[in-house]
Amino acid sequence: MKEKEIKTSYKEYSFDELPPEERHLVEKAKEMTRKSYAPWSKFMVGAAILLDNGEIVCGANQENVAFPSGTCAERSACYYAGANHPGVPLRKIAIAARNLSKDETLGFEESFEKTPVAPCGACRQALIEYERLYGPIEVILYGADSTYVIPSVSALMPFTFIDF
Repeated sequence: MKEKEIKTSYKEYSFDELPPEERHLVEKAKEMTRKSYAPWSKFMVGAAILLDNGEIVCGANQENVAFPSGTCAERSACYYAGANHPGVPLRKIAIAARNLSKDETLGFEESFEKTPVAPCGACRQALIEYERLYGPIEVILYGADSTYVIPSVSALMPFTFIDF
């Protein structure tokens, strides 16, 4: 028997410490939470992807009463990028999440999750498909108290499904 270990390295920043390009991407993701449709969970997620050509594409989670018919912010953004910018590499994705019930009592900025929220497994796998095509996609996970920057999606999901 062999025992092996997997480690994920990431950088932790305050929002103000982020480089301007990453701050701008996070702001786009935060703004996209306003376009979420999440009347059941009240969990609003926004994603913003920086493409290799400098364009930014965005997505927001969209729930449906016929759960799980909705989609996550990360997949709505990466599929939009793939459909509307075929062949253009995805370079960075920023993700922000807030709780609508907090928004009603505290306000927009105060409603964001304090700690970063990572993408679900389905979104990680979808993003890994693009990472395999174009190379690493940096992941920026925003939290009101700290922001994590991870060098690639595969760092979040080391055992991916790769064979069809």
